[in-house]
Amino acid sequence: MSNTINAAMVRKMFLAGASNLNAKKEWINELNVFPVPDGDTGTNMTMTIMSAAKDVQALSEDVDMATLSKNIYSGAMRGARGNSGVILSQLLRGFTKGIRDYEELDAAIIADAFEKAVETAYKAVMKPKEGTILTVAKGASERATELSKEGADDLGVFFEEVVKYADEVLAKTPDMLPVLKQAGVVDSGGQGLVQVLKGALDIYQGKEIDYTVDAAAATPVAKKSVELSEEDIKFGYCTEFIVLLTKPLNVKQEMDFKAFLESIGDSIVMVADDEICKVHVHSNDPGLAIQRALMYGQLSNMKIDNMRMEHREKLFHELESGSYAEIDTEINGAAESTPTYNPGDDIPLKAGATAKAANEPEVPVEHKDMGFVAVCAGSGLADIFRGLGVDYVIEGGQTMNPSTEDILDAVAKVNADTVFVLPNNKNIILAANQAQIMLEDNNDPKKIVVIPTKTIPQGITAAINFIPDMSASDNEETMKEAIGTVKTGEVTYAVRDTMIDDVTIKQGDYMGIGDSGILGVGNDIDDVAVMMFDKIADSSTELISLYYGSDIKEEEAAALGKRIEEKFPKCDVEVQYGGQPIYYYIVSAE
Repeated sequence: MSNTINAAMVRKMFLAGASNLNAKKEWINELNVFPVPDGDTGTNMTMTIMSAAKDVQALSEDVDMATLSKNIYSGAMRGARGNSGVILSQLLRGFTKGIRDYEELDAAIIADAFEKAVETAYKAVMKPKEGTILTVAKGASERATELSKEGADDLGVFFEEVVKYADEVLAKTPDMLPVLKQAGVVDSGGQGLVQVLKGALDIYQGKEIDYTVDAAAATPVAKKSVELSEEDIKFGYCTEFIVLLTKPLNVKQEMDFKAFLESIGDSIVMVADDEICKVHVHSNDPGLAIQRALMYGQLSNMKIDNMRMEHREKLFHELESGSYAEIDTEINGAAESTPTYNPGDDIPLKAGATAKAANEPEVPVEHKDMGFVAVCAGSGLADIFRGLGVDYVIEGGQTMNPSTEDILDAVAKVNADTVFVLPNNKNIILAANQAQIMLEDNNDPKKIVVIPTKTIPQGITAAINFIPDMSASDNEETMKEAIGTVKTGEVTYAVRDTMIDDVTIKQGDYMGIGDSGILGVGNDIDDVAVMMFDKIADSSTELISLYYGSDIKEEEAAALGKRIEEKFPKCDVEVQYGGQPIYYYIVSAE
């Protein structure tokens, strides 16, 4: 084995790590402590790294280290989803900072890059907790530094020892976090990181594995095979070209260009570095895309295909051969096989659930000082937020954490100097904070203020307490103070047997989950909801709110509301349609 690696090998190792994580994502999802049907650590980490992997795979094998590094960290930063995804993106950001200035990497440089990765990730988390992905990353870094100081020059041995030690640290995470030990699992984020490292090690050792990545893995909506008619092709021309940039695009220019492409078509794929921007779009007017692109530079490698004509020819040949097989929606390659998840799209739901897509953004005609972006899943909840003055609703939350790029895109469409972001989920706050940092780093005059709402009721309370006549800073303080008065709970079902907080949970049980743990477990949804209110309501409670989900009928919710009124006669009880998937009820006491 060599004692150095070049950018071509780093590219292969990164793609192999991403591919291995993708292959293991469902297994990692099952390691989540809470046995809820939306355990998504593996999914979030996969979508984060695949956002970068798509950019990296588009690079040639003779890419230089600086370009490779930029594509890795920028792709991961934009695509980061959930706490685990944001932390992974920060690890990649720090690591690439440590390698970007070198043509060849030896053990000492790699160890230093590991150290920068850990330092960057720890800074991104307000209250770092041991026994998590951070601990596993720190263990790998410490072992790399130790080996480097011992004079390790065989990178084969170096990598193998680092991965082995990371696995050993992962095995110890249950001893650091009691909740992991009680649930009988290791940390899911740490496991995801180990799988990335193992994939990278496998390709370095020359194992016969497919390290190419599936572009569809970076999108949350499952691929569908359907029989298409020509009328199903909404946009007729597949347009591809490369822009030879006059100067690098900044984040705002990238977002504006992408937003324009989305306004004229679909199946958008756009990858940019300092010198070129690769564009793919399905549109009915390719000239519009070309005209806009000319604002940024000269064009090359232009290709326009008439998809309706191709579809007609394909049908003719299939009928002629007597094999009228299913026609996949994948018309022009893997990148188009799955609809891109954008704010306003339908989200995937469990069987039997339904949801209405969030509104297309109602961008205010007139500029204003302050605006709002909120994240939620469910048409009823989206309507509630819009009714409270929220400018843009990102469809997401428990069943799908929006990425940093989704949040940046939404903020860009709000015509205001300051945009308050309501994540409404503790697993989205880091991505929102990352969007805020990226906007500041690009000296964008628009300001993002993240109100750290961890639940839907907190988000609603924040929006209610907004006062237009107050300054942005005063509103921020008021909203943060208000959300501290809200106690919340959610009713869902268990997907496996486990034990949490000394409570035995069986697969199929209904669970009431509160701000700090399990509030009730049982075989009846309403009984579990009542158990939750027994824990979160007290003598000071004045308002009780129930938001019922897509699996609950209106009359069922009304009956539960009446039962709550009888139990808490001094409280006002409000029952509203939320339409959220997975969670039968979201409740609050104020």
